[in-house]
Amino acid sequence: MSDTLRDRLRALPSFVEPLPKFDPSTAPADPLELFVDWLEEALATSVEAPHVFTLATSDSAGAVSARVLRLKNIEAGELHFAGSRNSRKGLDLADNPRAAMTFYWPTLSRQMRFAGPVRELSPEASAADWAGRPSTSGLADAAWQLWALRPVEALFFQSASDGRDVQLSYPLS
Repeated sequence: MSDTLRDRLRALPSFVEPLPKFDPSTAPADPLELFVDWLEEALATSVEAPHVFTLATSDSAGAVSARVLRLKNIEAGELHFAGSRNSRKGLDLADNPRAAMTFYWPTLSRQMRFAGPVRELSPEASAADWAGRPSTSGLADAAWQLWALRPVEALFFQSASDGRDVQLSYPLS
């Protein structure tokens, strides 16, 4: 890497001021409740695409891959997302039904990560999700699948201007 690129990268600002404050002692016991609170705040402050996250999966041999998806819903302690069963994501989840999702909101300098087992939701739920997409032709897609991740680990991270970043980890079972 050239020194010029290195210097330019190091000169980039890390966050936009002012940053929200986060006191873990005030956080709810349920990490999804905190996530919804932060999501509502992101929506209220016009964070661009706060429902978008990176999903990391691995196949049975341990080869890791990641892609960007949209959160579809949060229900009964699970985070929902969708895609084709025939995609790399779908094949990975068939081999190894575990994943990690990471949300990153640069304007608030917040990150949230959820990891845990993933299960397929019903064909009816998948069909309803497919039908609700704005770009569908109306024809069903048999490969479309709605999945649910049940967090067994949740991490919330809030950067701070003074360098005293705050993390809250929820070990779940």
